[in-house]
Amino acid sequence: MPEDQKIPRSEVDRLIEEFLEHLEIEKNCSPLTIRNYKHYLTRFSNWLKANSFKSDPASINLEIIKKYRVFLSRFTAKNGSPLSRITQSYHVIALRAFLRYLIKNDYRTLAPEKIELPKSESRSLKFLTTEQVERLLGQPEISKPQGLRDKAILETLFSTGLRVSELVSLNRDKIDLNRREFGVIGKGGRARVVFLSKSAAEWIGKYLASRPDKWEALFIRIVKNPELVENGKKLRLTSRSIQRIVKKYVRKARIPVDATVHTLRHSFATDLLMAGADIRSVQELLGHKNISTTQIYTHVTNRQLRDVHEAFHGKGK
Repeated sequence: MPEDQKIPRSEVDRLIEEFLEHLEIEKNCSPLTIRNYKHYLTRFSNWLKANSFKSDPASINLEIIKKYRVFLSRFTAKNGSPLSRITQSYHVIALRAFLRYLIKNDYRTLAPEKIELPKSESRSLKFLTTEQVERLLGQPEISKPQGLRDKAILETLFSTGLRVSELVSLNRDKIDLNRREFGVIGKGGRARVVFLSKSAAEWIGKYLASRPDKWEALFIRIVKNPELVENGKKLRLTSRSIQRIVKKYVRKARIPVDATVHTLRHSFATDLLMAGADIRSVQELLGHKNISTTQIYTHVTNRQLRDVHEAFHGKGK
């Protein structure tokens, strides 16, 4: 049965809907997170029905999960590409979270800890060197309105380590250019204070001074007469727009790294650690809930320790 074919609603579908509402209301998850969980869990539910398995929590067992994981490993998208190992992991993570929710609400089902996560592929963390960052920041043509805006965007990303969703939600009246700081609400509804470098504050100030409009969004599309637009919300740049802007200047700067907005976030964290910042402070600045998430950046300190070891070990003999 084709995956996109309409399949009748089941008990599992009803519970998935309740789980998604739980994520929205009680867990305060972002719309993007909820959308992703819905996608992964709907695929599981549709697979159950397409293969004539009972669509109720009590019927979910390890044998079914094993067959589902075989399905994921052999799955190919419409363009013929398979699911990556990390995407397969996301499906399993979503399923474990759903089962955990069911057990918490007294439904009899498979214990989520019995489902092992796939071994992830070893991936190197991408970040830009100081020279590459400077080259990237120098690409926008600041004599033009679009270039001035893009310069402010790039400076802000590297200065703050913001996620793209956090950047596009910024409003101009919340940015204190004198104190060079502002507040954001990050993943999971966690609030934190973000600081701007002198350079970033300067370029944001120049960009705002060039705008004749009063729309609240900090970063907007370039149009001839923005002050005449009836609904300023339509001018706010989207996450996709920011991603395209970064890609454009990465190509223009001929940087040999497939850098993204998140690469600038990595570069921000790496720059702090290489300058001597402690990992707890970096955790706060990035808005990570758990220190384990921030520890992916210890490749920097590990490299420094290796250099010390090679330089000094055995030299006292």
